[in-house]
Amino acid sequence: MSELNEAVKRYTYADYYSWDDGERWELIDGIPYAMGPAPHPDHQTALGNLFALFKNFLKGKPCKVYLSPFDVRLNADERDDTVVQPDLLVVCDMTRLDYRGYKGPPELVIEILSPSSSKHDNIRKLNLYKRSGIREYWIVNPIDKTVSTLILKDGEYIMMGYIGEDTIPVHVLEGCMISLADVFADQL
Repeated sequence: MSELNEAVKRYTYADYYSWDDGERWELIDGIPYAMGPAPHPDHQTALGNLFALFKNFLKGKPCKVYLSPFDVRLNADERDDTVVQPDLLVVCDMTRLDYRGYKGPPELVIEILSPSSSKHDNIRKLNLYKRSGIREYWIVNPIDKTVSTLILKDGEYIMMGYIGEDTIPVHVLEGCMISLADVFADQL
């Protein structure tokens, strides 16, 4: 993840939306970050598996799951200078959904680590998601086959780690349990 050379200049969603350079960007507090190279096949396998698991669980329920690229404007009603593209997100308030993406914090955000995104996901986005009030944040490591879940409680994240054959309870979706064996199935 790299900042533009003009890091001092702050941008808004209107600026972001007008960029048509063929690159994918995220905008955090007005600072643009390039999304980096295409992810590893294990990243994409884990993402596809997670999407299928959540899609099946949510069938017939009011919440929906979305894949990146999908714009999430975390402060659209204020400064409108933060837009991220999580690998996967679950939303339950359909009034915040529009033709450009989602306005406000989703119920659940999942980021799958890549060598180019590890610091961005583990530090910058973790702090952003906590500050934005995202109730559940997962960091998936497809190389180590681990998942860290962060549950927001009293403004702070409580972290739990999962590995091997563990099953993860999804706190924001009652009755939803995700098996790591299913998440990491069919990897290289």
